[in-house]
Amino acid sequence: MKMGIAAGGLGAGTGRQANSRARRRTPGDLGGAPSRTSRSGLTRAPRPRRGPAPSPRPSLIASTPKTGKRRSSQVFQMLKEQPFYHPKEGTFMKLLLLLGRSGQPSRARYLFDEMLQQGCQPTPELYTALIAAYCRNGLLDDAFRLLADMKASPVCQPDVYTYSTIIKACVDASRFDIVDAMYKDMADRSIAPNTVTQNIVLSGYGRAGRLDDMEKVLSAMLDSTTSKPDVWTMNIILSLFGNRGQIESMEKWYEKFRGYGIEPETRTLNILIGAYGKKRMYDKMSAVMEYMRKLAFPWTTATFNNVIEAFADAGDAKNMEHTFNQMRAEGMKPDTKTFCCLINGFGNAGLFHKVVGMVKLAERLGVPMDTTFHNAVLMTCVKAEDLMEMERVFMRMKQIQCIPDATTYSILVGAYRKEGMTDKIYVLQQENPTLVPTDLVHV
Repeated sequence: MKMGIAAGGLGAGTGRQANSRARRRTPGDLGGAPSRTSRSGLTRAPRPRRGPAPSPRPSLIASTPKTGKRRSSQVFQMLKEQPFYHPKEGTFMKLLLLLGRSGQPSRARYLFDEMLQQGCQPTPELYTALIAAYCRNGLLDDAFRLLADMKASPVCQPDVYTYSTIIKACVDASRFDIVDAMYKDMADRSIAPNTVTQNIVLSGYGRAGRLDDMEKVLSAMLDSTTSKPDVWTMNIILSLFGNRGQIESMEKWYEKFRGYGIEPETRTLNILIGAYGKKRMYDKMSAVMEYMRKLAFPWTTATFNNVIEAFADAGDAKNMEHTFNQMRAEGMKPDTKTFCCLINGFGNAGLFHKVVGMVKLAERLGVPMDTTFHNAVLMTCVKAEDLMEMERVFMRMKQIQCIPDATTYSILVGAYRKEGMTDKIYVLQQENPTLVPTDLVHV
């Protein structure tokens, strides 16, 4: 089936808690299907008046966040030239963090050295900000050298925030051996990990599937006076079991955390909704949503996304579309994930003409069309058996400098392999040998 997505304008638009305390209630209490609701669990609301659709925003290339960072550096340069200028720790702190976030650790180091030359005394906080810049950009060796400098300084000893910053980088890199060494180093210095530190490690172990290590960390938190579990801990554990489809374990831990006096927040309940949706437990999914309404928890974009995703995975286009319409009627702004789910859902239902409409709507609303978005469109092209359109979308990705990832190439290779087009797979392998290994060409 011909889809005509790329020709229809697969552009590169870019886009832009108030919680009440929940009274004690368990997932078991949320069990029954609510009355006077559709299968999606959404009550109808009057559609508000809408103004004209916003104009498309500039392309991904034109709206890079580095522009703002560059302006900040220019303003700082002008500030230094003023006669009233005096170096302040707070100014340097903000700039170090800014440069780290914008992928400029070398400039952050230059600024740090310049700060010392101007007579501004280093502090543990400034060192930690520079370490964070290195860690954000995967420069662990440089971060450890700075840590050694801090240890050698009598006035800039590392604290729990310094170690937490490095531990997070190690967790993100799956270097759990270094995490253990950091814990030992902290113990030697009588620095106790706080709840944030433990949550970082807990989340890392969960992503790596190291459940025994997770249990040890959680047990240590329960016995600790400095790192008691909080709602983030609760969310990490519930997400782990929810994503694995282990609903009973998820509900058991929900009960346990409530027993520890930890109240759920909107994100907690969104996790439950997502988990129930993936298992097509629509009654429980709807009941949690009604529970949120009853206790004044706001329905967020993530809430609607979880429901849309549940119906999308089931190919239930009717309820998926109803949920999306309700989302817009309530003034919730759809994001990239919303449209990825809609595209997947219409593809699963075989309604490929609606995919074209979703792509155009996303562009009109200024929703960022990133790699994930393009992957959803590519997958739908494959479902429609429209390889020509798939290739056009892939070409469009490269034209707008939307970088393909492993999922992108996996979709393309799978489509070509099904048709026996090994020559096309070979071209992809030559284009990106890292993401398309040689053995795939000969399979």
